[in-house]
Amino acid sequence: MEIKSFYKIRFSDCDSFKHLHNSGYIDYMLNAREDHLKEFHDIDMTNLYQKGSGWIVNKHEIVYLNPAMYNENVCIESNLIKLSEDTLLVEMLMWDNYQKKLKAILWTKFIHINMLTGKRDKHPDWFIQIAEPIENKSLQQFNSINDRLSVLMKR
Repeated sequence: MEIKSFYKIRFSDCDSFKHLHNSGYIDYMLNAREDHLKEFHDIDMTNLYQKGSGWIVNKHEIVYLNPAMYNENVCIESNLIKLSEDTLLVEMLMWDNYQKKLKAILWTKFIHINMLTGKRDKHPDWFIQIAEPIENKSLQQFNSINDRLSVLMKR
């Protein structure tokens, strides 16, 4: 199943040349991932927080390839690459509306936080049961974002 959705680039997110600000790529992709969790996996972040689990960004790796322009429709895909005992590695891709031209690729490493203690903690068993089925193991063959990018550029 392809996990993707479409978004329109807004004026307030662009510079004077009508290009999406660099930080805007991250905002659009993280928001898309949250939408994808709810729409495709029935995972609501509010429910996870209420159960005492939260995540913080440890690291973003992003490669910008083509500008996203004001009023342009873009397609954003997302996948869970790797689930570990206390981290998640998530890939997000921003394409043009036709999914022919890759605009950016983002790999984000999230660290699980126990919301009661505010400290890093192992994922609870109930979360592992939810996350394991959505892990895209086919993406684990790539050792780096550049390895993945080299395959995507041939697409």
